[in-house]
Amino acid sequence: MKPPIDSYDPAWVARYFDEFGGKEWERLTRTPVDEVSLHVHSQLLQRHLRPGMKVLEIGAGAGRFTQIIAALRCEITVADISEGQLKLNRAKAAEHGFAAAVRDSCVLDICDLRRFADGEFDAVVAYGGPISYVFDRADGALQECRRVLKDGGVLLCSVMSLWGTCHRYLGDVLQIPPAQNKVITDTGDLSPATLPENKHYCRMYRAAGFREMLERNHLPVVALSASNSLSLRWESELAAIRQDPVKWQELLRLELEACAEPGCLDSGTHLIAVCAKEGG
Repeated sequence: MKPPIDSYDPAWVARYFDEFGGKEWERLTRTPVDEVSLHVHSQLLQRHLRPGMKVLEIGAGAGRFTQIIAALRCEITVADISEGQLKLNRAKAAEHGFAAAVRDSCVLDICDLRRFADGEFDAVVAYGGPISYVFDRADGALQECRRVLKDGGVLLCSVMSLWGTCHRYLGDVLQIPPAQNKVITDTGDLSPATLPENKHYCRMYRAAGFREMLERNHLPVVALSASNSLSLRWESELAAIRQDPVKWQELLRLELEACAEPGCLDSGTHLIAVCAKEGG
């Protein structure tokens, strides 16, 4: 696949996820480590969404989180930049019985939500890192998410974590020449300019920088979490733990607590934020 010319190329992002296809549905259930991440994301949805809420899920992908939001009895508008992912979302909704919760499905760029009115939604969910794919247009994307929220509404969003990515993929990171690695860690960018041989382009964030970006866009942070922490490098051991219900539930309890600790925020593959829209 030809890489994007500029940092943010929406057509490239759409093609990337069209080609990614059904792997997006499987991404958070493929391994026990992925299941932990799914659990942490899901728990934040359960804590902050309420039955009857009108929810915009932007970057919805194949519907893994759509299914969870539907189970919370919310009314969902599903959106994604990839037509292929939206087709999968509709297919999974029919297959797994959550289609009735989806009131609309539309191809949208998170930087341009003009089809929606100001204050149209009680909540916006932008999981899966859509903010990471827009690079230097992240402020504009967040402003659009804030605009379509009602006063008192909630934004749940995730971005790729710089140090958490290094944590999980350290062997691969160390294959990159040091000078090139320095540019990546300084900017957070995996792009044609910093790593042209890569096939996945995005901006990764430090926890402090992510919080600062949200708050300068008038989105006060209610909760900030890593997507996983304790279990991230325990792939071989987790398979056995997963078979023991008592140990598995205790691991999930520990992870939820650890992921919210300031010292652990940068240790997971993603950073997850819950933000409130204040009046005015």
